Amino acid sequence: MPVSRPTWALLLPTSLAAALLAACGTSSGSSATAGQASAPGPPGTAAAARFSAPLRVNNRMFPLTPGTQYVYRGKIVEGGESKAHSVVFTVTGLTKIVGGVPTVVAWDRDFLEGKLQEQELALFAQDDRGNLWNFGEYPEEYENGKLTGAPSTWIRGAGGAYGGIHMPAHPDSGSQYVEGRVRAIQFYDISRVIHTDQATCVPFRCFRHVLVIDERSPGEAGHQIKSYAPGVGLVRVGARSGDSQEFLSLTRVRHLGSAELARVRAAALAMDRRAYRITKVYRVTQPAVAHRG
Repeated sequence: MPVSRPTWALLLPTSLAAALLAACGTSSGSSATAGQASAPGPPGTAAAARFSAPLRVNNRMFPLTPGTQYVYRGKIVEGGESKAHSVVFTVTGLTKIVGGVPTVVAWDRDFLEGKLQEQELALFAQDDRGNLWNFGEYPEEYENGKLTGAPSTWIRGAGGAYGGIHMPAHPDSGSQYVEGRVRAIQFYDISRVIHTDQATCVPFRCFRHVLVIDERSPGEAGHQIKSYAPGVGLVRVGARSGDSQEFLSLTRVRHLGSAELARVRAAALAMDRRAYRITKVYRVTQPAVAHRG
């Protein structure tokens, strides 16, 4: 979800995880057909992840159902100053093939004090074990309502970009995994599961059996603390340390009607077309299309 960088890579034993941390960033895209698609594992892993039905995302802690929209509200605190912040995350019902693997396209909009600051297309696919992988991001940046570029675009396998698991199928307390590493944009995130059975309340409603994950980037002081509820997904974002801290809570979940979903798809498809002109990295992908099936 946009509320920060993506999360990936299979949960691994400690010794193998260490090898992965040292080696990530060297994988390349697969050219397998959709029905037999597989994503290459990083050096040191036993086998590649396989994607027989990558668009059926029923991961318990991060389901992606076409037409579902999540609204988050909160604040960003930086330099002692607090500003209103909101995020709208929509599962578009569009798909996009990346390295031979069909991916789900989500549209994420980030508003600061009511003004669009960033909007991105985020690409996900679920493997046969139930792990949800992140395959890339196209994040457009805006200033005073004008598009200024998309310098943080990355696509799995392009230019050595390594993508891993956005949400493991079976997160265990204490487990740690690499979210992704893209050297070209200095992106390197690691997540650690710190709780698996918490309770929390947000404006949308209260939840039990909540998963709590500590997300960090090596060498930086800040940590994001994210809470996920079964059958819903991300419900809260908090912060610990760091110069810039983000706090968000889930306020609404909607299931869009056909007319509104059509408008969402049109906006996302316009972004998809624009991306090919703005960044070369994106050109390794196939154009997004409406999912039929």
